[in-house]
Amino acid sequence: MASSPPKKSLNSQSSSISRPPQAVKFGRRTSSGRIVSLSRDDDMDVSGDYSGQNDYINYTVLMPPTPDNQPAGSSASTSDSKPDANRGGGGGGDGPKMGNKLERRLSVMKSNNKSMLLRSQTGDFDHNRWLFESKGKYGIGNAFWSEDDDTYDGGVSMSDFLDKPWKPLTRKVKIPAKVLSPYRLLIVLRLVILFFFLWWRVTNPNEDAMWLWGLSIVCEIWFAFSWILDILPKLNPINRATDLAALHDKFEQPSPSNPTGRSDLPGVDVFVSTADPDKEPPLVTANTLLSILAVDYPIEKLSAYISDDGGAILTFEAMAEAVRFAEYWVPFCRKHDIEPRNPDSYFNLKKDPTKNKKKQDFVKDRRWIKREYDEFKVRINGLPEQIKKRAEQFNLREELKEKRIAREKNGGVLPPDGVQVVKATWMADGTHWPGTWFEPKPDHSKGDHAGILQIMSKVPELEPVMGGPNEGALDFTGIDIRVPMFAYVSREKRPGFDHNKKAGAMNGMVRASAILSNGAFILNLDCDHYIYNSKAIKEGMCFMMDRGGDRLCYIQFPQRFEGIDPSDRYANHNTVFFDGNMRALDGLQGPVYVGTGCMFRRYALYGFNPPRANEYSGVFGQEKAPAMHVRSQSQASHTSQASDVESDTQPLNDDPDLGLPKKFGNSTMFTDTIPVAEYQGRPLADHMSVKNGRPPGALLLPRPPLDAPTVAEAIAVISCWYEDNTEWGDRIGWIYGSVTEDVVTGYRMHNRGWRSIYCITKRDAFRGTAPINLTDRLHQVLRWATGSVEIFFSKNNAMFATRRLKFLQRVAYLNVGIYPFTSIFLVVYCFLPALCLFSGKFIVQSLDIHFLSYLLCITITLTLISLLEVKWSGIGLEEWWRNEQFWLIGGTSAHLAAVVQGLLKVIAGIEISFTLTSKSAGEDEDDVFADLYIVKWTGLFIMPLTIIIVNLVAIVIGASRTIYSVIPQWGKLMGGIFFSLWVLTHMYPFAKGLMGRRGKVPTIVYVWSGLVSITVSLLWITISPPDDVSGGGGGISV
Repeated sequence: MASSPPKKSLNSQSSSISRPPQAVKFGRRTSSGRIVSLSRDDDMDVSGDYSGQNDYINYTVLMPPTPDNQPAGSSASTSDSKPDANRGGGGGGDGPKMGNKLERRLSVMKSNNKSMLLRSQTGDFDHNRWLFESKGKYGIGNAFWSEDDDTYDGGVSMSDFLDKPWKPLTRKVKIPAKVLSPYRLLIVLRLVILFFFLWWRVTNPNEDAMWLWGLSIVCEIWFAFSWILDILPKLNPINRATDLAALHDKFEQPSPSNPTGRSDLPGVDVFVSTADPDKEPPLVTANTLLSILAVDYPIEKLSAYISDDGGAILTFEAMAEAVRFAEYWVPFCRKHDIEPRNPDSYFNLKKDPTKNKKKQDFVKDRRWIKREYDEFKVRINGLPEQIKKRAEQFNLREELKEKRIAREKNGGVLPPDGVQVVKATWMADGTHWPGTWFEPKPDHSKGDHAGILQIMSKVPELEPVMGGPNEGALDFTGIDIRVPMFAYVSREKRPGFDHNKKAGAMNGMVRASAILSNGAFILNLDCDHYIYNSKAIKEGMCFMMDRGGDRLCYIQFPQRFEGIDPSDRYANHNTVFFDGNMRALDGLQGPVYVGTGCMFRRYALYGFNPPRANEYSGVFGQEKAPAMHVRSQSQASHTSQASDVESDTQPLNDDPDLGLPKKFGNSTMFTDTIPVAEYQGRPLADHMSVKNGRPPGALLLPRPPLDAPTVAEAIAVISCWYEDNTEWGDRIGWIYGSVTEDVVTGYRMHNRGWRSIYCITKRDAFRGTAPINLTDRLHQVLRWATGSVEIFFSKNNAMFATRRLKFLQRVAYLNVGIYPFTSIFLVVYCFLPALCLFSGKFIVQSLDIHFLSYLLCITITLTLISLLEVKWSGIGLEEWWRNEQFWLIGGTSAHLAAVVQGLLKVIAGIEISFTLTSKSAGEDEDDVFADLYIVKWTGLFIMPLTIIIVNLVAIVIGASRTIYSVIPQWGKLMGGIFFSLWVLTHMYPFAKGLMGRRGKVPTIVYVWSGLVSITVSLLWITISPPDDVSGGGGGISV
């Protein structure tokens, strides 16, 4: 292709030089690749100004398809007045006529508003839109833009199109139809088979053993109902993906509304809860805090809070040590892009630490920071002894002081009764610790101490503070050395007040953080759950700041665990729930809240309704209509359109609760923060599809510094009396009245019409620890099941939900309250094989072709459904099988205990707690999984152990009965043994846990078990011989 001559040579060419009449041809390439000419003989006058040495003979300009398949030209460009446009190949001789047609077709460009539809969704320059929407000059290969006419009608210029296009921050990734369609089809098929099977079972009773038939029928009907509750919410699983690059471009890049490129992201407050330093080691909590302070999020927008519900000085001083170490650890992580940013986990990584590290001083920096961390651990582990020695010294000093005063008052002689000195716990500055003392005293014990709030890391400066070449022993040149704000909080506790355990502590932090930082979003973590992915908060923020994000109440991340035994004997990873059930709920109204790893919208926690919601009516919720009593779009967008009002004073919606300060308490400073948090949590109004947004650049102002009155108000709102005559715990914040306050809190938000999102990141967002000991695991499941039973018998039962809850979401929450009751039928069903073997009967009259065919079809469909579920959820077959095993173990132990406990509490008001009765220490401290082999006896073992023993004995008795029968009924024996083995196979992890470490069970135990089984079976046959044995022929004479 010939190069274009300079523009100034166009008018200087001689008009006398001849040229072919058709110098430039217009054409369009069809889908088949053929070029169709769009030119006419009189399209252009190519004489005069266009003659010269660089002729474009037979040069074809390929025009993009237009609505009328005609080349587009500028209405104002003609060969006389603007030859530059014609030089580009986009002009035409019929300029005015063509321009009028374009003006009629693209009248939207006449408005003064720059439509966001002008932006390409692919990120590339869109020639079609430029040509047909802005009357641009167009050409392929030799196009240029007019310098003297860079703006067009409607105020759209070239710079608008060269700017990066609007991009969504998230997208849905649907499950492939080749997996999901057969999955749904098999569910429907199994439902039909179950219906016909149960109908056949009801209409074909076993006349020989009606009691066995009746028990089995009741259990099977319940199992079918329970399976339906579990499988229906899984019909629409989805995956989601985030675009962190788009989030960075939109919120952290220079723009007309943000010239400096300062972050426009909203604030985030991170909550960590702990209660007892003896059960929750301070070193673990300190590592969690360090991972939070080093997270990849704007420093001035991040605040961390620790709630110490035990008021322990050990936790307080451990956090102070962590903040001092963070001054080096946090810049080190930023400099070398460390992952994970929990120092204990980072230094215990098995991979090469130098991989992908480009800076030459990394090895030196890592060696130095590792040495500092080792010293930090020594200081943390030495704190208990250090605090006790300090207390002894100060108490001795106080005792000597009191004795001196007593001698002065008593003439130099001590009083006969001596001197009484309170054994206090002292802080390093020589003052009494206001929390819990080592020797509890009034006002200084658990459940009776003052409120404590200490700002350990001040509010960071707005602008980055760059380090120098000698920051300790590290070179932090060009590295921001600021550390986010951090506060230690211990709410006031007094006798006679119901402090509501963890839920009350979380609500105290909600109020204190609103006064101090008022982040629009709240991330809550357990003390043993640290941030494994430093970009996790940004991943969640992609959903909150995307279009439609104003309707989201929380983002739930999956729980991932470390320190689990390789075989995951007790299904501690719980991947079937976190990767299966939760992913499926994400396709409905959102996942349930599971207590940790969740980022909340603060405004939703305050009990307000979403800006938009739907109501679902009909039998299956098939009729959808907009919900009433929510903010209208005009009200929602009013703030975004009002440019003359500052961002932090924008009006809130017309929720009637906002005008009732008594609902939130008597702190006006706290209630003033509510509309600010609501406004700052809105997404950017940078696209016409974004509703209820805020203008870009609204969150660039610095946070006000903390002063004494502000801190005093924060202490006042964590007092034990503040929640009196308020709706905290009832409608606001974490909900009280249940052991599983997390599920109830999420349910109440969904019940108001809010939605939630399940955010699965490529790199795990958070990681924590889980109990690998059988007893601890069962007690954990017991607590969850007890909470579910409480939910079932409360007003939070999904049967009483509003119409804003989707039908399948309602089914999922209904299953949360009902699943523990399955344990009653499960225990009965686990004993049925043994009862069949004992009695010589079976649940059906005979193993005929109908029963076996139904059983085969049900088994095959369930297997195929499970395989497809494994396929779309990404879990492993071994994980699925471990989950099935522990479902039976937990169902026959913890779930049954929870049902009994719940029924006694509801009916008789009696509360029963299952506690440990004996403990044994681990034998091998060097073994990481030593706790796996510790056997701690508990009452939860009784029922599963009974099931195992009864089924083992029943197999021996059934075999003996059949062998000694005149007419052996091998079919019934095989049926009973098959189902007994099914029970025992599921119980294998439980039995292995009781055996302890391999090889520790004496052989005599197996010998005696066999002898007892044989003896009991012979006695049973003697007492109850088979029906078909004659009196003397086949019996046993004694």
